[in-house]
Amino acid sequence: MNKFMLNETSYHGAGAIAAITDEIKARGFKKAFVATDPDLIKFGVAAKVTDLLDAAAIPYEIFSDIKPNPTIENVQNGVKAFKAAEADCIVAIGGGSSMDTAKAIGIIITNPEFADVRSLEGVAPTKNPCVPIIAVPTTAGTAAEVTINYVITDVEKKRKFVCVDAHDIPVVAVVDPDMMATMPAGLTAATGMDALTHAIEGYITKGAWALSDMFHIEAIRIIAASLRGAVNNTAEGREGMALGQYVAGMGFSNVGLGVDHSMAHTLSAYYDMPHGKACATLLPAVMAYNAEATGEKYREIARAMGVKGVDDMTQEEYRAAAVEAVRQLAEDVGIVTSLKGVAREEDIHQMSVDAYNDACRPGNPRETSVEDIEAIYRSLM
Repeated sequence: MNKFMLNETSYHGAGAIAAITDEIKARGFKKAFVATDPDLIKFGVAAKVTDLLDAAAIPYEIFSDIKPNPTIENVQNGVKAFKAAEADCIVAIGGGSSMDTAKAIGIIITNPEFADVRSLEGVAPTKNPCVPIIAVPTTAGTAAEVTINYVITDVEKKRKFVCVDAHDIPVVAVVDPDMMATMPAGLTAATGMDALTHAIEGYITKGAWALSDMFHIEAIRIIAASLRGAVNNTAEGREGMALGQYVAGMGFSNVGLGVDHSMAHTLSAYYDMPHGKACATLLPAVMAYNAEATGEKYREIARAMGVKGVDDMTQEEYRAAAVEAVRQLAEDVGIVTSLKGVAREEDIHQMSVDAYNDACRPGNPRETSVEDIEAIYRSLM
């Protein structure tokens, strides 16, 4: 039996944020807790939403104590702030960091027995749906607005942990490419490659099946056709990436990921490396490692990436072509697929142990080991 979960409602396209106030009123919410990060306030991005709330006379409190890799302390501070605000819904504005923080806050408010945050790791036995979340992404990558996953950093233990909880999915997703237009090129590239990683890992993960494959292969096609344009800030590229990353999220949230994400979580925990950049850096090497366990799927990945003549290629050729197409896209958008100067040799073994123990690793199509993970890290140094 396979299970699939999506938002109750989602809005897509330029100007979609106009629907936020209607949703708040229609659902009977009285006060919003706006979770966003300081830069989005500084550069006026969050104001695109709060101005709508002001115009509709909807009360709100802003919480912006959110780091790029949100911590246990961020979450606990958010729980205190939510209680003080006496709000009844959350409007999460931002990338994965804002949305992950909002999910953890919302879960703890309705399931206070998990207030330590660490106990949410893995598939926690929460009993109640989280505070209703309206998710407004400002990056085209994480798809946190449609997933049942979130990731929190344990600074004390120097690790990131994945939480998987059907109770945390936002009730409404508002995917407006205009909210993504101010992303700098580097962030657009990194988050876009994160979305591609979601699509590829979701397509080849052990849990993949016909419905998820449909989403993932289309997401690969859209992202491959759109990311270069998005990095150059074309309207078509932004719109394509807004859709492509969401479609990827529809799939992987329901079937899982693989060792690329496990290794990326560890890189972020050790070196505070942005998640999207970590995923992108690893992706070609991890794809090459996994190739032997993917049957004919790399042929379809190559085709979706725009490679010509795949039906005339041998299995070895189309697998290599798929990896090369991904590597070339990363290079074209400025991603360096190397850990030279980033990872330290003395950290590699423990990082590999941590990656092996990460919640995403069991979904990897190829059975792996700590030693295999060490070898992949070292191959990029």
